[in-house]
Amino acid sequence: MTNDNRPFIPQRGNYRNLIVYQKAECIYDITFYFAHKYLEKGDRTIDQMVQAARSCKQNIAEGSAASTTSKETELKLTNVGRASLQELLADYEDYLRVRELTLWELNSAKAARTRAVCTKHNDSAYYREAVKLRSDETVANIAITLIHQTDAMLRKFIDRLKRDFMENGGLREEMYRARTEWLRRNRGK
Repeated sequence: MTNDNRPFIPQRGNYRNLIVYQKAECIYDITFYFAHKYLEKGDRTIDQMVQAARSCKQNIAEGSAASTTSKETELKLTNVGRASLQELLADYEDYLRVRELTLWELNSAKAARTRAVCTKHNDSAYYREAVKLRSDETVANIAITLIHQTDAMLRKFIDRLKRDFMENGGLREEMYRARTEWLRRNRGK
């Protein structure tokens, strides 16, 4: 322990409590349903969409788990998760465009209602049921809304990780501080 009672290597990695992870899990579940329901069997886009959604979720989890010993790895993996979301966003937008379906305008009533619902719900079970009752156009727009919300959260999360690193350093600095403190307290004993 250091002199301020912080653990030498604080345990981190409880990614399931991160709202951004919960949102990513919702996106994955929606995408799994959407790709298997609305894309033709054998379409390579099924795997690409599911893998992009999975990559976002899994990279948040892995980055969070790695955070105990590597801020750099946490930052990189979180950013990879964000990049995967952008790939998935393009797939949903492509789906709507090539089928001449509507991508809801940002200020439309449907988009506003969907943003409000998506802001409130972080439980993937909610979406797994809700999407069964909606058209492909609506499900795609729900996913797009969640992707935008999650992307905004990931940008803020990445900014916080950068700021935290600048203020506190990484494991090497923690080790140096702990060792210096130990030496200070134990000299002359």
